[in-house]
Amino acid sequence: MGEPPVTPADRAAGAPVGRGSHVLGVDSGGSGLRIAVARADGHGVGPSVTYASDEPVHTGPAGIDAAHLLSQLLPAADELRHETGADEFAACCVGAAGMGSLGDDLRARLPAALATAFGVRHLALAADAVTAYAGALDQRPGAVVAAGTGMIALGTDLTPAAGWRRADGWGHLLGDCGSGAWIGRAGLEAAMRAYDGRRGGSAALLARAEAMFGPVTELPGALYPRPDRPAALASFAPEVARCASEDPVAAGILCDAARHIADAAAAVCPPGSRGAVAYTGGLFRIGEPLLAPLREALADRLPDALLTEAAGSPLDGAVTIAAALAGNRLVLPTDPKLLQITRHVRG
Repeated sequence: MGEPPVTPADRAAGAPVGRGSHVLGVDSGGSGLRIAVARADGHGVGPSVTYASDEPVHTGPAGIDAAHLLSQLLPAADELRHETGADEFAACCVGAAGMGSLGDDLRARLPAALATAFGVRHLALAADAVTAYAGALDQRPGAVVAAGTGMIALGTDLTPAAGWRRADGWGHLLGDCGSGAWIGRAGLEAAMRAYDGRRGGSAALLARAEAMFGPVTELPGALYPRPDRPAALASFAPEVARCASEDPVAAGILCDAARHIADAAAAVCPPGSRGAVAYTGGLFRIGEPLLAPLREALADRLPDALLTEAAGSPLDGAVTIAAALAGNRLVLPTDPKLLQITRHVRG
C-alpha cells in the first residue's frame, strides 16, 4: 500500500513530506552554479538529477545578484522538475559563497520567487561552508575544512547554544591561510626571491613560474590588475606541489599551509571532540604532498580527532539540508548569516 497523502495541515505542521516528495539543492560558487533535484524519503536522499553551469553568479553593489541567480536557477530547476516528475519542491536549500556577508539580496528575493515558481514552503539559505559541512559529515558533530582558492573551517557540536564555530575565510588579502591562493602566492614569492638572488628562493619554482606565466619581471603588471587575482594565484599551487618532492622550499610552503589549515580546524572543533575532521574542496586534489603534512599537523593540534575525506560535495550537502528540512529532521544550528531557515513560504 502507498503512503497516505500529505495534507495542507501536515505541511503547515512541518510534518515529514513522504516518499514521493522532491527537494531542490543549489550550490553557487566561484566556479559556477550546480543544481540537483532528489526524492526525499524521510531518512535520506534518493538518487538525484543534476545541472551544472560554469557561469558564476554575479556580485554587484547589493551583494550576490539574486536576479542573475534566478535567471539560471528557475529554468534549470523547472527542467529537472519535469525530468523527475516532481509536482513541486517540498523544500530547497541554496548554498552560496559569500552568503554570510553578501547574501542580503538573496535573503530578500529568493523565498517568494521559489514559492511562486515551485511551491517551496521550506527554504534554507546557507553559506557554502555550511553546505560543505553537511556534504562532508551530514548532521554529525565535528569540523570541516573547505579549501580551494580560499579556505574556511566550520565546526559544531550541534547544540543551539554553541551554534557554529568559524575560522578564517577572510579572503586572500586578510586570511585564507593555507589555501590555494596562499600556497600559490608563497610559491611565486619564492620564485621572485630566486630571480633576485635573495635567501629563501627556489630555482625550481622560478622555472615553473616562467613556464606558466612568462618572464617573472612582467608578472606584477600582469597579475595585480586581474579581477580574478586569487584564482590566478591558486593556479600556481599545483606547481608548488609538483616541486615538493625534490625542492625543500616548495615542501616547506606546503608544510606551512598544512599548519595553517590545522590551526583553523583546531579553532572550530568542538571542545573535547573525538569526532571527525573532514576535508573538502579542490585544493586537496594536490594529494599527499599536502595531506601528509596535514595529518602530521592535525595529530599535533587535535590528537583525538580523525582526519577523513568528505563523504560528499557541497551540492550533496545542499540536498541533505533540503531533505532534512522537508522531513522536519534538521538539527544543524541555524544562524542569521550562515544558515537561515524560512518556513511556510507562500507565493
